[in-house]
Amino acid sequence: MLGTALRQALAGRGSSIVQLVRRDPSAADELRWDPSARKPVADSQPLEGVRAAIHLSGASVAGHRWTDAYKREMVASRVKSTQTLASVLSSLRQPPAALITASAAGFYGDRGNERLDERSSPGSGFLADLCRDWEAASQPAVVAGIRVVHPRLGVVLGAQAGALARMLPLFRLGLGGPLGSGRQWMSWISLQDAVAALLFLIDTPALTGPFNLTAPEPVTNSEFTQALSRAVHRPAVLPAPAFALRLAFGQMADEALLASARVYPARLIRAGFRFAHPTVAEALAARVDSSDGHFIEH
Repeated sequence: MLGTALRQALAGRGSSIVQLVRRDPSAADELRWDPSARKPVADSQPLEGVRAAIHLSGASVAGHRWTDAYKREMVASRVKSTQTLASVLSSLRQPPAALITASAAGFYGDRGNERLDERSSPGSGFLADLCRDWEAASQPAVVAGIRVVHPRLGVVLGAQAGALARMLPLFRLGLGGPLGSGRQWMSWISLQDAVAALLFLIDTPALTGPFNLTAPEPVTNSEFTQALSRAVHRPAVLPAPAFALRLAFGQMADEALLASARVYPARLIRAGFRFAHPTVAEALAARVDSSDGHFIEH
């Protein structure tokens, strides 16, 4: 979802794009790569002299039960691929000026009501460890003098895909409700702001290191539930008990659905970025046609 929206935004402002794909290329702007291969990119010439590289790949965190095999896939799809891409870029005669490689607000772990910004320590647990290793995997690019930025993404709210798209059918039927107690903090960002923030990070040469890509007004899960129910004009009174979530999703429930992370975009705000949707009500209203409760893209 985010990669597609970012690619459209870049194309809209006239940027030329080379997309790395793991299948046979089907367009002139696609380049096949395999991060597990000895030679990940058969021909690196199209990468010479690019302005910036953006790396957003990773197996879904909340879309699958965390078996041991799936956790290995989550690690490989993030850590191994980042390390491989950083190594490929650092070996170019003309490496990119910047590498924007994704991380996540899961870096901070389950922290209750603690206010978290980029100065906060990493959390504990599988997801926090994964994010820490994910960020460290870009070290080959840092050593090569490439400007590396880690956008620590919160839950990206877009109507066509992602977490919001999965919730909408239930909420439209009046079957939505808080997860567990609903008191856990949810750090989110609208799709429009996530794309704008990534462009801001690409375009601002002085910015390096971690940046929280979350809205300045995090909400509890209960507050988000009520905001979404108001947006679609349906009640949301059917909670999902914590024990049921743990039974259905195991470790993922505790670290992704029930964990509390109250994350603030301190560095992004100090750098001068302005949010189009600073509150969750504004983010949801931007995609709701009030006449029929259907989400629309603007």
